[in-house]
Amino acid sequence: MCGITGLLRHDGGPIDAGVLRRMTRAIAHRGPDGEGFHSEPGLGFGHLRLAIVDVAGGAQPMTNEDGSVVIVFNGEIYNFPALRRELQARGHVFANHCDTEAVVHAWEEWGPAAVERLDGMFAFAIWDRSRRTLFLARDRLGKKPLHYAATPGGLAFASELRAFAEVPGVDRHIDPAAVDDFLAYGYVPDPATIFAGIRKLPPAHTLLIEPGRGLRENLPAPVRYWRPAIAPRAATLDEAAGQLRTKLLAATRARLMADVPLGAFLSGGVDSGGVVAAAARARAEAGETPLETFTIGFPGEADETPFAALVAARCGTAQHAETAAAIDWIDAAGRQGAVFGEPFADSSAVPTLAVARLARRHVTVALSGDGGDEVFAGYRRHRWHSLVAGARRLLPEAARKTLIASLARAYPKLDRAPRFLRAKHTLTELSLDAAASYYRTMARMQDEQRRLLLSPRLRAGLDGHDPAALVAAAMADSGSDDPLAQAQYADLATWLPGMMLTKVDRTSMAASLEVRSPLLDHRLVEWGLSLPAGLKLRGGEGKAVLKRALEPWLPRAVLYRPKQGFATPLGEVLRAGIGQVRARLLGPTMLDSGLFHPPAIARLLDEHAARHFDHAQALWSLLTFEGFLTSEMLPAALGRAA
Repeated sequence: MCGITGLLRHDGGPIDAGVLRRMTRAIAHRGPDGEGFHSEPGLGFGHLRLAIVDVAGGAQPMTNEDGSVVIVFNGEIYNFPALRRELQARGHVFANHCDTEAVVHAWEEWGPAAVERLDGMFAFAIWDRSRRTLFLARDRLGKKPLHYAATPGGLAFASELRAFAEVPGVDRHIDPAAVDDFLAYGYVPDPATIFAGIRKLPPAHTLLIEPGRGLRENLPAPVRYWRPAIAPRAATLDEAAGQLRTKLLAATRARLMADVPLGAFLSGGVDSGGVVAAAARARAEAGETPLETFTIGFPGEADETPFAALVAARCGTAQHAETAAAIDWIDAAGRQGAVFGEPFADSSAVPTLAVARLARRHVTVALSGDGGDEVFAGYRRHRWHSLVAGARRLLPEAARKTLIASLARAYPKLDRAPRFLRAKHTLTELSLDAAASYYRTMARMQDEQRRLLLSPRLRAGLDGHDPAALVAAAMADSGSDDPLAQAQYADLATWLPGMMLTKVDRTSMAASLEVRSPLLDHRLVEWGLSLPAGLKLRGGEGKAVLKRALEPWLPRAVLYRPKQGFATPLGEVLRAGIGQVRARLLGPTMLDSGLFHPPAIARLLDEHAARHFDHAQALWSLLTFEGFLTSEMLPAALGRAA
């Protein structure tokens, strides 16, 4: 696990070593165990190391035997022993036992196609002097980040956005479409960033740069090398459950590879519990010491530590549980910009950082249960989408687009009414097509509210931009006609890398901790997506096959309790601190940005304070944006939309 940076010059001129060092040190938290640089005419690489495998011999940047190929690598390759044996049989000579060296020789042997042979999480850059090419790659599901930007006469890349604050000539004006997307989703979806001139390399994509071809004007398009294949398969619930146990054990065993202490997050839920159970069994079979597990509770919130204790006792782990101090949520919102480098509005990032810091006091690597909801349909929106899809099939299209749509417009918005009277959203989603309907269930802020919050100048710069198009494109790309599989595919393409994996990567790396996700093994993902909907959603219960698979390993009290996650008391916290929130959201930082419409923000504040509506999510999003505007990422001179 590491941080990587790089600079490329078209003309082959010298790299500014000072800029490269400042870029690298801006993300020093990603690699406290070592720092390395490589520089030659036209190219510079920087690397920060969190030593996990071959602690003594894995320093980077790393080269092949004759120095013609140089790599900086972030992540882990779980199949590198097999790759190493295959490459040695083909005549390649290895100098150490680090997984990174296998990637270097795989590039020599197979070129860009080498990425298809890698099983793991990764983002890396390879400079091939003989081919005069720079090759960037990111793993299939987007576990590890990689950003890049055109510079005057070249290119810069880095693991995190904060590194680009050190690069002269990178366009860091705010992108109006990214602001719109952020308010819609709570994050800026790939491949955009909040900055007009910086891009994210999307998951499962590579970028091949040949210096000298006018990068600023003709930046080549990234190439996709993998998409999850949905191949419907027939199985009974018990057959699939047995297969899942086998696959989860195999994926977890692969992720136990480490030369440093390893543990696991344990929330008390199904996903982390399943991973802990698999890891504990694998370690016991290997005769190793008990797995260390980490749980953190928060005063005044729903506490999951008793359920985590049940799992720890059942699995025989060495459990570490703490109760964190009360969180200053308003202050925490202001610090999100420093952690993420751009606006990021998932409030669960705050407790995730806390549990990462707890784990880092004991281990260097932690397993997590990320991916269970996406792969096995665990979100409430999956159940709702399937129900609405079934109802939609029973209604003639003309009726949906006229009668139902008219009822949706006429029905009052009753946020404070009993749940059975809140029909406006239901009617609206029935009137829409599947993609537009699912987008509404994903959106943190609906279109009508979002557009009121944007300033007239920013709205004018959107040029027809529609955040919902992202979900529609993903569903169309799924290749499936099953509504649930389409929704899951959209999650894997958008929500998972943009929100969930970004949250885990930035918070864990802020604590210098590596996190691995067995449930996101790409073969397990494809298998899960291909299961019939009835094995994932069953009797109104999500993740049915995963829960059945884990029945021999976990207590039923853990498996069959309501989904919880990291609960946050945002609504009441923001009401209690409404004066402070008002001062920040209507203060000079937000007003001077020219991005928002102050009367609309004032209306949100008034309605929330008076309990007319719960605007906690919208206000939190705006607070994190205000914190970003005050961060070092955005000098005052660049703090306006382009």
